[in-house]
Amino acid sequence: MSDFFSILHNNGMLLLMGQYPQGPLGGILCTLLLSLLGVILAFPVGILIGLARLAHWRWLRIVAACWVYMLRGVPLLMVVFWTYFCVPLLVGHDAGGFATMLCTLVVYESAYIAEIVRGGIQALPAGQNEAARALGMGHLRTLWLVILPQALYNTLPSLVSQLVSIIKDTSLGYVINVPELTYAANQVNNQLLTKPFQVFAIVALGYYLINFTLTWLAHRLEKRITDKRQRPQPENNTMTTPMVLSQSQSQ
Repeated sequence: MSDFFSILHNNGMLLLMGQYPQGPLGGILCTLLLSLLGVILAFPVGILIGLARLAHWRWLRIVAACWVYMLRGVPLLMVVFWTYFCVPLLVGHDAGGFATMLCTLVVYESAYIAEIVRGGIQALPAGQNEAARALGMGHLRTLWLVILPQALYNTLPSLVSQLVSIIKDTSLGYVINVPELTYAANQVNNQLLTKPFQVFAIVALGYYLINFTLTWLAHRLEKRITDKRQRPQPENNTMTTPMVLSQSQSQ
């Protein structure tokens, strides 16, 4: 047990933030930053692809379906290699490991987020869309003001769970020298040489604590959303009818 505390005492800062500020940011902070940026950037891309999967145009649905099935059907490691070799060709110069892995996560996770968004939209009652159309809203306005807010709220637990998956996926950045937690652990192991079990047990515990916290948060969000759905709604039919009539008369 003393070996674990000794490793944490001597190399804790390297596992936490890499060589920062003398070098690049690494360790747990790099893993969390990479995961958070991956979710933020993949989220709008995933929404667009999810909407394309439900579009009226058949060719757009086919293109979106090909994107989703292709990325979900290949290992993430293959996407890492594709991005590693393709990004320099697109930008005209070598890209760093962090930027390459970020592009990989955005491309790969957009397919999963697209399916989450599509499922959230399809789970809504058809009456939501019909009611918005009855009030004179167009298709885009209905999506933006009525459908998407409800769908995204209902899919919050799934999105948080996807963040857990992204955090685990960042460990593959090790193969392209991204200084994330696994890479930092390998640096520590190369210094010690004789304690690989202890080093990687600490890393495994770090991943577990982060992902357990996010999983607990996802369950709490899911419970809160479920309780809100099951809560009885106040009777407001007498208020709704005059409003609808007044809107129809004004039109």
